[in-house]
Amino acid sequence: MKQVAVALFVIVTIISLIVIAFTVNQVEQEEQRLQSDLQYRSTLLVESLKETVEPNFINKSEKYLQSVVERFTDKKRFAGLGIYDNKNQVIATSFITPEATSAAAQIVADAMDADKANGDFEKVGNKKVYLLAVPLHDDKSVVGALMVVQNAGYIDDRLTEIWKNNLIRLLIQASLLSFAVLLLIRWIIYQPIRGLVETLKLARMGRAEQNLKGVTSSFLFRPLVKEIAKIRSSLMEARISASEEARLRLEKLDSPWTAERLKEFIKDILKGRTIFMVSNREPYIHTKNGGKLEFYFPASGMATAIEPVMQACGGMWIASGSGDADKLVVDRQNKIKVPPDEPKYTLKRVWLTEEEEAGYYYGFSNEGLWPLCHIAHNRPIFRKEDWEEYKKVNQKFADTILFEIKNQDRPVILIQDFHLALVPRMVKAQRPGAVVGIFWHIPWPNPESFSICPWKKEVLDGMLGADLLGFHTQLHCNNFIETVGRELESMIDFERFTITKNGHVSYIKPFPISISFPNGFDKAKDGIDKDEKEKLLKSLGIKTKYIGLGIDRLDYTKGILERFKAIEIFLNNNPSYQDNFTFIQIAAPSRTKVKKYRDFALEVEKEVERINNLFKAKDWKPIVLLAKHHSHTEIQKFYRTADFCLVTSLHDGMNLVAKEYVASRFDEKGVLILSQYTGASRELKDALIVNPYNGEQAAGAIKNALEMTPKEQVKRMRNMRETIKNYNVYRWSAELLKTIVNLG
Repeated sequence: MKQVAVALFVIVTIISLIVIAFTVNQVEQEEQRLQSDLQYRSTLLVESLKETVEPNFINKSEKYLQSVVERFTDKKRFAGLGIYDNKNQVIATSFITPEATSAAAQIVADAMDADKANGDFEKVGNKKVYLLAVPLHDDKSVVGALMVVQNAGYIDDRLTEIWKNNLIRLLIQASLLSFAVLLLIRWIIYQPIRGLVETLKLARMGRAEQNLKGVTSSFLFRPLVKEIAKIRSSLMEARISASEEARLRLEKLDSPWTAERLKEFIKDILKGRTIFMVSNREPYIHTKNGGKLEFYFPASGMATAIEPVMQACGGMWIASGSGDADKLVVDRQNKIKVPPDEPKYTLKRVWLTEEEEAGYYYGFSNEGLWPLCHIAHNRPIFRKEDWEEYKKVNQKFADTILFEIKNQDRPVILIQDFHLALVPRMVKAQRPGAVVGIFWHIPWPNPESFSICPWKKEVLDGMLGADLLGFHTQLHCNNFIETVGRELESMIDFERFTITKNGHVSYIKPFPISISFPNGFDKAKDGIDKDEKEKLLKSLGIKTKYIGLGIDRLDYTKGILERFKAIEIFLNNNPSYQDNFTFIQIAAPSRTKVKKYRDFALEVEKEVERINNLFKAKDWKPIVLLAKHHSHTEIQKFYRTADFCLVTSLHDGMNLVAKEYVASRFDEKGVLILSQYTGASRELKDALIVNPYNGEQAAGAIKNALEMTPKEQVKRMRNMRETIKNYNVYRWSAELLKTIVNLG
């Protein structure tokens, strides 16, 4: 649309310039014509009057001369008449003759001196007039002068009328032309191109429909239509081949898992059943930016891992709507097809009130369960009113699920994370035949820690409504089973890792989540080149040789303060790196309505300021804090720029930042420094594993990372990339879905 507006502006500008140039020329010609006509008429008039005035002037008949002058007082376009002697004194004048001005006196004097007619256009008062003087003679010499004053204002009026008429014509022509151009663009260009784009889009999405209406009839696009038809056919053939290849791979255990392989796998095991994904966090958030609707992907490890699965499997994702424009884009059933630019599954939004969000999300979930499960030395806060809101919202989600599955036969429901711990029991109570799983994305603490929760039995009972409970590690599974054994009457089978309560069997299994890792080792140029790296660092005012990186939400469990302390120790112990090393910390704001998180954000800012003031020299500072959200594309540039990535979580279920850093390094360079308290440390054994509470150890790991040989970096990075390649998110979801489907 912007290009069309620019094109119209250029066209209208060109037409305007042509019209203006034409009008200027027309006005000049018309002005010249009218002035010449006035001069000619004035000359005829003054010559005819001269024959009457001259004899009487010689005879000094002043009374007669005055009567002659007064006879011309009311003539059209005639402003006045004056008779002067040879001393420039007025002999007779009409009542409306303007007062003699210096210009008029000068015209009269010049006419008598030159002994010939003399005239000019002048401004007298607020009127434009034409003054013409002719000399009067006796038998021997010039004895006076006769002046005629003609109104010339009509000339300016006529020129103004020309400008006005031509500008009105220009406005009408520009409007009609713009409208015609828009219609032509729409009918001849826009509609056919839109049809072509839709055709390619459908082909890219694997749908067989064609949408060439209005395209084939356009002679302009016929060659393009033929080529697009061929491209579409090739895309469909390639997709069929990919599906067939993925189907064949199902029988090969060692073949890489891809979105296509997962899709074929899902078809094979679900046999037409629909997957319902349920979480608090939605995968796409719509916002208003001025008068424009936009969307973005949230900073959420859960959403990052689950979204590729839903794109591959389809189905429905039920989540809480959190964007200020979320309600503007959904249909009457609060649904929208996503991803917005290439829909592959349905997102259904659940609306929460401010009171519900405050108690359920910020209260019980993030001030209670979050610190309880992470054991990060932050006291959990449990309030009765928060618990009531938590139950109410869980019931709201359960009711939404039950409504959507009412016509489904044996639906598969996958509930995500600690926000919805009560939903499995609520759904199972109404639909015993539904297959329900819950995946706990955060750690499960030891029984002693969890026992402080006032509603521990209710939380455990709600979770045990699921047929399958998934955790990241075996340790978390063990902790959960021990917690249930201590708190609830149930039967525990340690051989099968099941818990039976009230006749219902729940399986407890580890499923270490992963990311959508590219298959094979892509050696293609997909990284950030030297110029882009320099541009990125220049935009941040960084000129140092070595770059470290941390990427986290602003959360006290991520060990951000601990890593800053390690950097301080590293710079104190290794002065040669001062002014030659910069650590970039990307910290996306999180849960800002919770006081603990607001206080923690201020604490992080103060610590960065303290360390920077301690070491800063000239224009160098050791830590650059970017406390804002970044897109996935922007973060990729940072991953590929850093010499090492520092992940120092104090307690984490998995931590996908560590895996994303490894996946981004197509060059097989860089070093991962990883906390031993992350689930990822069980898999990425070639990272430099550290205790985040041990600042000296972490500082030593930083030095080791910066001084590690390229050969050692490649060896370690290659091993970690192989690990993630072999167990990516598609394999994770395949194992999870296979397990849960086999239960029902």
